[in-house]
Amino acid sequence: MKKYKNPKEKQLHSDAVDNQDQNLTTNQGVNIHDNNNTLKAGNRGPSLLEDFIFREKIFHFDHERIPERIVHARGSGAHGVFKVYNSLKKYTTASFLQDTQKETPVFVRFSTVAGSRGSTDLARDARGFAVKFYTDEGIFDLVGNNIPVFFIQDAINFPDLVHAVKPEPDNEMPQAASAHDTFWDFVSLMPEAAHMVMWTMSDRAIPRSLRMMEGFGIHTFRLINDKEESYFVKFHWKPLLGVHGVAWDEAQKISGFDSDFHRRDLWENIEKGNYPEWELGLQIFSQKEADKFSFDVLDPTKLIPEELVPVQRVGKMILNKNPENFFAETEQVAFHPGHIVPGIDFSNDPLLQGRLFSYSDTQLSRLGSTNFHELPVNRSLKPVHNNQRDGFMRHDIVKGKVSYFPNSLGGGCPYHAMIQGKGFQSHPEPIEAKKTRGRSDSFADHFTQARLFYQSQTPEEQTHIANAYSFELGKVNTVDIRKRYLGILAEIDKDLTKNVAANLGLRVPKGLAKETIQFARYNHPDYPLKTPKPQITDSPALSMEKSKGKTIATRKVAFLVADGVSQKSIDKLKTSLEKGGAEVVFVAPKVGSIKTEEGETLEIQHSFLTDASVLYDAMFLPGGKKSVERLKKEPDVFHFSNEMFRHCKPLAFSKDSEPLIDKMYFEKNRDDWALITESDNASLKNFITALEKHRIWERENSRKVPV
Repeated sequence: MKKYKNPKEKQLHSDAVDNQDQNLTTNQGVNIHDNNNTLKAGNRGPSLLEDFIFREKIFHFDHERIPERIVHARGSGAHGVFKVYNSLKKYTTASFLQDTQKETPVFVRFSTVAGSRGSTDLARDARGFAVKFYTDEGIFDLVGNNIPVFFIQDAINFPDLVHAVKPEPDNEMPQAASAHDTFWDFVSLMPEAAHMVMWTMSDRAIPRSLRMMEGFGIHTFRLINDKEESYFVKFHWKPLLGVHGVAWDEAQKISGFDSDFHRRDLWENIEKGNYPEWELGLQIFSQKEADKFSFDVLDPTKLIPEELVPVQRVGKMILNKNPENFFAETEQVAFHPGHIVPGIDFSNDPLLQGRLFSYSDTQLSRLGSTNFHELPVNRSLKPVHNNQRDGFMRHDIVKGKVSYFPNSLGGGCPYHAMIQGKGFQSHPEPIEAKKTRGRSDSFADHFTQARLFYQSQTPEEQTHIANAYSFELGKVNTVDIRKRYLGILAEIDKDLTKNVAANLGLRVPKGLAKETIQFARYNHPDYPLKTPKPQITDSPALSMEKSKGKTIATRKVAFLVADGVSQKSIDKLKTSLEKGGAEVVFVAPKVGSIKTEEGETLEIQHSFLTDASVLYDAMFLPGGKKSVERLKKEPDVFHFSNEMFRHCKPLAFSKDSEPLIDKMYFEKNRDDWALITESDNASLKNFITALEKHRIWERENSRKVPV
C-alpha cells in the first residue's frame, strides 16, 4: 500500500477511482456488455423504453453541469503544503502557525473575477488567490486576491459592482472585460473605487504567470494569543519567482493563441517539478498603532504601506501536486472567509462582515446541498462531530440515537470543547454604539492611496496605467461617463489626467463631477471632507519594477532553428540558461525533426504555425549558416523577432545570424544591451541579466515596430 506523507492526499485517495484494466459498469455496478447500441426492437427498429443502461447514461449526462460561480468562475488549482519558519505563539494560538515541524496541507485556487468559466486567462482583471489550509484544528480559508484592496467599502454594494462589470444584460457583451459603459458608469459615481481601479489599470491585472503574482487577504483580521491579547494582521503571499506582468498588446494576443495560458503554465510547471513557492507575510500591529494611521484599517479600499508596517515573512507554501480531476477538486472546492480556526478572528471591516454571510449561500446555490463540506476536497482532516443532520447528498453515516444537545441518552456527546478548554472563542471586543445605517467619515478619503500607488510606479509603469485608462474609457460610448471619470483622475494626479484626456480628445476637468459628489454624499453628507496628511508619499513595494526578484527559473526561451543549425551555438547559451532553471524550447518552420550542422537530430514540437513570440519570455537565433539561410526565407521569423522587440523582451543573435537584424524593424546598432551576440561570455551574462529583469521597459518609447 502506498504511503502518503501528505495526510490530505491520503484522505483524497480513499475517494479516488481508477478505471485502468476495469470493466465498464453502470452506476449500480452492473457490467455493460455493449456501450455502442441502444436496445431496439430489431436492428432497424425503434429504441425501447426499458433500456435502463441508456436511460442512466443520458440522464447523468443531461445533469453534468452545475452553476458556475457568479464571480471567480474561471479558475485553476493545485495541492501543496505550508510550513511556518518560527513559532508565532506570541501572537496566536493557531497551531499551524506555531509548530515549525508541522506541514499543513493546502489547496489553492487562482481565478479571474469577472469572466465566465470559459473565458480567457489573460483578461485585464483582479485575480482570486484563495488558500484552504487543512489544519489539525479544522479548515482555515484565506480567501483573497492578487490586489490588496477592493472596489467597495460595504458589502451591500457588491451585487451592484458585479452587475456593473459583468456583460451588459441587453446584449451579454463584453465577456471578461471592464471596458464598457456600465462598469465605468458605476465607478465614476463611486469614488471609493478609485484605488482598486488604479491597481486594475496597472500590469498587476495582467500577470505573466499565476506563479508570479502576490496574494493578499485584503481585510484586516485579528490574531489572538493564549493570553487573549489581540493583534491586527494583514495577510500577504510573496512569490519567490518575483512579481511580473505582460504588455497589454501581448495579453490580447496570448488570449488568441492560448486562452488557457495561465492554467497550462501552472499545470506544466508542477508536472515538471518546478513547484511554485510563496512566503506567507504578516503585517502585525496593535490598536494603538492603528489609531495613529492617516487611514482606517477597517476600510477595505485601503492598504497599509510596508514602510509603515513591514511585512514579516513567517512561512513558506509550496504547490507540488496537480488535481487528479478538475471538476471534483478545482470546481467543487468551496472557500469561505468564515472558515477560521482558534487564534484567528475577524475585524469589523463591513465588506468582510458581508462576505461572512454570502459565501454559504453561494456554495448552496452552486453545489446544491448544505453538505458541500463533505465533498472530498472540502473535507476537514480533523474529524467532524456535531448534531447537524440529513440534507441532500449526505455522505457521513452518523451513529447513535440522539441528534440534539443537551442530551443524556448519548452521554452528553458530542460535548462542549470548553470542558477541555480548547474551543474557538471570539475576541471579546467591547462595543458600545447605536444601531445605524451609515458610514464612518474615516472612510471618506478616496484618493490619497490611489495617488500613492500611481506616484510609486516607474515612468514606464505609469505609461502603462495611462494607456490602460485610455483604452478602457475609449471603449465607453457615453461621453459624459468619460468626462465624469476624468474628474476622479484629476483628484489623483494632474499629469495622468492630462495624458488620458488627450488620448480621449477631452479637456482636463477642474475636479469631481457634481453627480460623483452627489452620490458620495449619500455616505458622507459633507463630502468632500478634508483629508488627513498621509504619512508617506512613495512606497517602492507597490511597484513591480522596483521590487523584482533576480532569477530566470522557469522562464521560457525560444530558440529559432532550422536544418543546419549549429549545435555548438545552441549548447553555449542553452547550458547557461538551464543552469539557472530556464527552459529552452526549439521553434522551427515545421514540427518533426531537424539535423544540426554537426549531424545530430533535434526533435521539434513547436513551429511558427503553432506558436508565437507572446508565449515566450525571450528568444535566441543560433548560428549555422544553412539554418540562417533557411530562416531568412521565413517571414514568421521576422514577425516573431519584431514582436519580441515590441514587447520589450530580451533578444540574442549569434554572429552567423546577425545579418538578419538588418531586415528587422529595429536598429542593429541600438544602444540596447539586450540585443547581443553569444560570441563571448560577457554577452551571455548580459542576456541572462536581461532575462532576470524580465523586460527592458526602457525600450518602451521605440518598441512600436510593425509586426
